[in-house]
Amino acid sequence: MNIGDYYKNCGWAILKLTILNEFRANKLRNRYWRMGKIGNLFVVATPIGNMGDITFRAVDVLRTVDFIAAEDTRVTKKILQRYGVSTPVKSYHDFSSEEDREKILSSLLKGNSIALVSDAGTPLVSDPGYKLVNMARSLNIRVEPVPGACSVIAALCVSGLATNSFQFDGFVPAKTLSKKNYFESILFQERSVVLFESKHRILESLILLSEMLQTDREVFIAKEITKKFECHFKGSAIACVDWLRANSNHMKGEFVLVIAGCGPSALIQKRNSQGMKILDILKDKVSSRDAVRIASEISGAKKNVLYDIAIDKKLIN
Repeated sequence: MNIGDYYKNCGWAILKLTILNEFRANKLRNRYWRMGKIGNLFVVATPIGNMGDITFRAVDVLRTVDFIAAEDTRVTKKILQRYGVSTPVKSYHDFSSEEDREKILSSLLKGNSIALVSDAGTPLVSDPGYKLVNMARSLNIRVEPVPGACSVIAALCVSGLATNSFQFDGFVPAKTLSKKNYFESILFQERSVVLFESKHRILESLILLSEMLQTDREVFIAKEITKKFECHFKGSAIACVDWLRANSNHMKGEFVLVIAGCGPSALIQKRNSQGMKILDILKDKVSSRDAVRIASEISGAKKNVLYDIAIDKKLIN
């Protein structure tokens, strides 16, 4: 099989899967549509550490739904026991089968209301649930958020870094090469970047980050948010490495990292780098003057800066 046939077959496979999912959705919809009221799917946030962080509404919803779909039934049952909730709990996680998902959807279409919870925090934020919510929406099932604890927002709000614009990228890639490629991708990111990291990889990640990140960019570490041993640290990436190494307890627990967006100097560096790449391509095709002008217009770098760098590197005379 040549590469063209391979991608053609892959395309057909994806199309067949899409059609199959739509067929299943229509089948479920048609089966229960005439039965009257359809149940609601509630996406319920639960505490990320401190049991007191659950909302009154969340407890009320958990108490009144027909059953709870939980990522970790053991963790959820502890929360329910704390607040005297006796609602049945069923397991639903990333590895649940299509059949498990269809059972939940069928139950909703029959008129039952269901709460979806993760083991901590807000479901679907680096947690399972996307496929279920996506299919529920395709079946016109009402999906309601029950807001509450979220470690991403909690860490960002106390970091002291810019909150007007940020991006959340989930867990830092585990493999070193993927990690390096990811850090390269945010070197010139102007927004604050929020990440999760495990205790097993936090030191390795920050060492690599300290070797790549601009020295004027701050990193905020939030460890064990809302839990007994919660602590924070803020400084350069290398200062964060030193802080972790200073006490073995600093490397225990769950971590949220907030990385400051790059400053004006980094953006100038980026424009100059892009300008030099363009100049290198054009130097033998047009005059030096035109090459510098075109490179400046495309990259946004200043013409005199590009000219001085090019002279220094002997790219032009």
